[in-house]
Amino acid sequence: MTAPRPHPGHQLLAGKTALVTAAAGTGIGFATARRLAEEGARVALSDRHERRLAEAAAQLAELTGTKPPAIRCDVTSQADVDHLFAAVSAELGPLDLLVNNAGLGGTAEVAEMTDEQWSSVLDVSLTGTFRCTRAALRLMLPRGSGCIVNNASVLGWRAQRGQAHYAAAKAGVMALTRCAAIEAGRSGVRVNAVAPSIAMHPHLARTTSGELLEQLAADEAFGRAAEPWEVADVIVFLASDYSSYMTGEVVSVSSRHP
Repeated sequence: MTAPRPHPGHQLLAGKTALVTAAAGTGIGFATARRLAEEGARVALSDRHERRLAEAAAQLAELTGTKPPAIRCDVTSQADVDHLFAAVSAELGPLDLLVNNAGLGGTAEVAEMTDEQWSSVLDVSLTGTFRCTRAALRLMLPRGSGCIVNNASVLGWRAQRGQAHYAAAKAGVMALTRCAAIEAGRSGVRVNAVAPSIAMHPHLARTTSGELLEQLAADEAFGRAAEPWEVADVIVFLASDYSSYMTGEVVSVSSRHP
């Protein structure tokens, strides 16, 4: 099946200030940063890979005509997270939107998995999301407005061999999303998540076998993987006023339903 083509923006986020973590490279993070900018948001980029971060900022500048703030941040470091949110606020003003995209994968079956493999995935994918969510809430709650969108995964619901650490982390992101939403709702802050199944991009192809990727794509109802911008579109929806009465939701971005 042929994938649909990206569409123009409609200024759904005009005047909003947004931060996207793990926004370097060719995956969901950069696609999201691009879509947010196309919808009128002022976007700050963050990633732990300095060279790729600079390249992403340059690409976004070519597309928008304005070079975005690009702040290196390792979400496993509280000092880095503190610096990130302070820098974005200083450069762009009050934060309206956070997209927690940072995550770490890997393949190891439970019986063979080391403590280090388990801990590294949980620290980036779950605890890193917690650190950034906490930092954003501390800025948003006093203002009485703001939106957080977390990147979870359908593996938070589904079982897959070799993915216990990643699945546990993403299930944790889903639970964190729901609890943070309940706590923040009365202050006017919304917290939701997307749960993609498979979004194809070059980095994924370098870290996952072609055979597995083909099988996962074939299992989707459309017979293909999602394009990263298709996941980004759902993030834009959750960030926009079109979802103003949604919080604590985890939206599947998948055409496969068990």
